[in-house]
Amino acid sequence: MRVERLILGALETNCFLVGDDCGGPTIVIDPAGDAAQLLAEIGERAVAAVVLTHGHFDHLGAAREVLASTGAPLLVHAADAAAITTAAGAGGAPFGFDYSAPRADRTLEDGDEIVAGELRFTVLHTPGHTLGSMCLLGDGHLFAGDTLFAGSVGRTDFPGGDPQAMRRSIARLSQLPDETRVHSGHGPDSSIGRERKVNPFFPRA
Repeated sequence: MRVERLILGALETNCFLVGDDCGGPTIVIDPAGDAAQLLAEIGERAVAAVVLTHGHFDHLGAAREVLASTGAPLLVHAADAAAITTAAGAGGAPFGFDYSAPRADRTLEDGDEIVAGELRFTVLHTPGHTLGSMCLLGDGHLFAGDTLFAGSVGRTDFPGGDPQAMRRSIARLSQLPDETRVHSGHGPDSSIGRERKVNPFFPRA
C-alpha cells in the first residue's frame, strides 16, 4: 500500500492519498482544503473514491473541487450524510467557514467494504466525535479520522459528539493488533501498540 499524507486547510488536517502500489486507482481520504495543491498532487491519477471519515468542515473543504475534477464518487457514513451538505451541518458556520460537500454518491455502514484495485478497506463505524465517524481498516493500516489521535482521541463536545460512544469506539479499536498503523485526521501517525501503552483513553486491564 502506498500512503501519501498532505496537511491541508486552516486546521492542518491530514488528507491521505492511498494507492495499491500496483498502478491501481487512488482513494482520497478527507480532502480537507487547499484544492489547487491537492489536485496538483493527484495529477493524472485515476481516483476511485473520495471518502470522508466524518462530516466536519475541516475534512471536506476541497471535496467539491476534487469531485468535479476527478469524477470520483463521494462516500461517507450514513449517519453523517445529511450534515455534509450544508455549512451549518458541517460545523464550520460558527467559525466563518462555509464549506459543504455535495450529496454522497454512496453511504456506508459498519462492515461495508471499499475496493479500489488491490486495495480493500473495511468500514468500522466509530461514533463519538460525530454520529457517523468511521475508520477504514485494511492491510494493517487504520485511517482513523478524528476518532483516534497519537496519545488522545477526538473531541466529544461538538454537536453529535458522545463521550460514552467514544469510549466504546476506542475499546473496539484497542482490540486491533499492536502493529496496526494508525493514520489520524490531525497530527502524526502512531500504532495501536503505542496507543495501548501511552493513550490514557485506551481501556486498561
